[in-house]
Formats: sequence, C-alpha cells, structure tokens
Amino acid sequence: MPVIAEDDLPYVTVQLPVFNEMYVIERLINAVCEFDYPKNRLEIQVLDDGNDESVEIAAKLIAEKQKLGIDIQHIRRTDRQGFKAGALSYGLDISKGEFTAIFDADFVPRKDFLRQTIPFFYAGEKIAVVQTRWEHLNEDYSLLTRLQAFGLDAHFTVEQIGRNYSSHYINFNGTAGVWRKEAIYDAGGWQSDTITEDLDLSYRAQLCGWNFIYLPAIGSPSELPAEMNALKAQQFRWTKGAAECTRKNLGKVLRAKDMGFAHKVHASFHLMNSVVFLSILGTSILSMPMLFIKHYFDGWHYFNGELLNDYSVYFAVASAFLVSFFILGFFYWVSRPPMPFFQKFGRFVIDFPLFLAVSMGLSLHNAVAVIEGLTGKKSAFVRTPKFAISTGKKGTWTDKKYRAPKISPLTILEFIMLLYFASGLVWPFILRFSEKDGATRLTDFGLMPFHLMLTIGYFYVTYYSVKHARTN
Repeated sequence: MPVIAEDDLPYVTVQLPVFNEMYVIERLINAVCEFDYPKNRLEIQVLDDGNDESVEIAAKLIAEKQKLGIDIQHIRRTDRQGFKAGALSYGLDISKGEFTAIFDADFVPRKDFLRQTIPFFYAGEKIAVVQTRWEHLNEDYSLLTRLQAFGLDAHFTVEQIGRNYSSHYINFNGTAGVWRKEAIYDAGGWQSDTITEDLDLSYRAQLCGWNFIYLPAIGSPSELPAEMNALKAQQFRWTKGAAECTRKNLGKVLRAKDMGFAHKVHASFHLMNSVVFLSILGTSILSMPMLFIKHYFDGWHYFNGELLNDYSVYFAVASAFLVSFFILGFFYWVSRPPMPFFQKFGRFVIDFPLFLAVSMGLSLHNAVAVIEGLTGKKSAFVRTPKFAISTGKKGTWTDKKYRAPKISPLTILEFIMLLYFASGLVWPFILRFSEKDGATRLTDFGLMPFHLMLTIGYFYVTYYSVKHARTN
C-alpha cells in the first residue's frame, strides 16, 4: 500500500444514499462522522429521498454534526427519479471530492476505512475503484442470516479475489467501496436503466480501460436481511438487475477490441450468472417427468428375457454431472473463515446442503426476475428494509415498519411447487411395486435426494414468506 503524507491526502466525498431508514440512519451517520480523516478534506452527503419520519431524524442529527464543525449536508431531491443511481448522480454533480466513498444504510464502516483504502488509488493512474469485503453484523441471528453469510462469503473470499488476481472484470458491490470521480464521468456516469447500477457502471468503466482493486483484508460490517420477504426483495433486485446488465453490456463485451478471449469468456459468464436460476428451475420441473421416464423406459428393463429399451447410456452420462456437487462443495469449503477443523466441518455439513436447498427454493422467484430483466420489463427499485439487527440475537424486526404488508402471489406458486416436489418423494414407492403387462419394474430412487432438497427449500421459503408477512 502506498504511503501518503498527511498534507497530501486528497479531498473525499462520502455519499450515503438512503430512503426511509428510520432504524439505521443514526447508526450510519454517526459511524461516518467518526472517520479518522482530516475534517478539512472530508465531505459527507446524506442523499435522502425519504418520505417518512426518517427524514426528520436525519435532519436533526445532521444539524448536530454541523455544529461540531463536520462538513455534512442533508441533500433532498424533489422526486426519486432514477432511484439510487439518480441520487448518486445528483450528489456527484455537486460534490467537492476527488474520490467518492459510498455506503448503503445497512453498513457501519470502521473509523480507519478511508485511511485503509485511499492510498491504493496511488498505485496507478487508472485505478477506478477500491472495493472492500462485506462483513456481517448479524450472521448468527437466525438460520436465514447464517445461510446468507455462507453465500456472500464465497463471493467475497473466492470469486472477487480470483477475478482481481487474474485481472478479469470485477464488479463494484454497490457499497463499502471508493470511486475515483473522474472514472465515473469517463464511463458515462451513474445510469438508472438497470436496477443494479453498480454492476452496470463497473462494466462500462472497465470497458473504458479503468482498473479495479479488491481488498479482502479490509472488512466493512453490514446488516443482513433478517426477514424472508426482505431477502426476496433484495434477491429479486440483484438477479433482475444482473439480467438487465447482461442485456445492456454483453454485446459491448463481445465486441471489445482490446479485450482478450479469456477475459471475454469470463466476463460473459460473470454477466450471465443470474441465468443459472432458469437452469435450476427448468431442471427441477423436468425432474418429475424424468422420474417416470426412468421407470417406464429404463435401459435395464427386460420383458420375457428381451431388452426392450437401452437408454442407460444417456442416464450414465447425465450421472457424471453429479461430480459438480463435490466441486461446488469444495468452492464453498475454502470460502469458510478459519476455525478448528472439526468445528468447521460440523457447520459445513449442515450449512452447505441447507444453503443449496434454500437457493433451490428461491429459484422460481429469481427465475421470474431473470426473465423480466432479459425481456426488458421495467420495475421500480425496491429497497431492502433494515431493522438495526446487530450481533447475535440482539434486535427484532417483528414490530417495525417497512415489512411486506401482504403475501405475494408468487408465494402461492412456491407452495404449489412445494407440493409438486413433495410428491416426488412418494411416487418412487408407488412405482416401485407397480406392474404392467405382468412385469414388475424396478424404480430408480436416485432422484429422491434432489426432490428432498427441493421440498425442504420450497417449504422453508414458503413457510417463512407467509409467517414473516403475517407476524405483528
């Protein structure tokens, strides 16, 4: 990390885009105002698009901080045009900083954040972003938050490190990072035609020749959604936005003249990773017909000593793909934080299959998001509500605002999917002793683990979607 003299530290603007965050706005502002950075080189913008009592809470606290000599402004727009991207763009145009740090409302950055990140911009003139790793304030609050941390840790400790090390395209994660102001403008600024403005700008900036730095050693604590419908809103936004960015930027990547073939392949997979939910959903739905196909057209089925069908080769080839389960397991195993082996193994054998099951249970919800994104259907930016849930079991969300007011129609479809896959646990036993033309057919039970995970996943998602929507 380059060393910068105190007098040479650059002017930095910290942007806090918020919308109706009455439970966490004070926590966020207090944390940023405690930054260990020269006050005469620090500007804080609270980009507040709120329309409830959180606006008054923020205004009161900001006035108190201003009396202490802190350069903090409460910036209000007349409308929410462009949502988060619009707020960031509005603030950027009137900002004074050479660099812009961004934090969402669920983050509680440490005091030394700027001192740890800003020097890395002096490693090269074309450094556009310095991104830090997300940490989790409430990982142990519930199984839901623990599984989210399980998945996010893999992204930040394997995917982001690997991309950055190999000089592949990497994405700014929307928060807990710092942008060079010049790079934002050079790439065309914040744009609101996708709902993942961070991924969109990341690709446009790298296509313009800018580089990113990821710092896994620097963690930024944040709050995970503790309520199922809040998580689903976040997942929908991330998944649909990624699909929108695919629609917008994949062609630019493939046509880029200064981009190597390997980088194009990786960037294509990176942009299109949300499409995996279409594959999961399709494979899941077709697994039930496959159950009957394997029963009635089994390659090892004989009748009166004559081999009637020989489709076994196809099933044998398909079975080879089961190795991906172990590859995926290794991927998540190496992403786990350091701990004694047996403790790590004990948690892993529980968390890994449950994480996969819940991911499967969210596949219908996320597949709808992918389809909307790829087809260009527009929707509003739905924020993820935060409830100030902190370490361990502290805090609650059940008596707070911002929760989903009613059960989504999609939850009804998820319940139907639950019944559909639960039947997959029963049919093998029914078919096991079925007879036709005097022949007893042997049923393959190989799909039962898959249907069991789907049943668990859809049950978990459906149950908590209803329970959390109806909790008062």
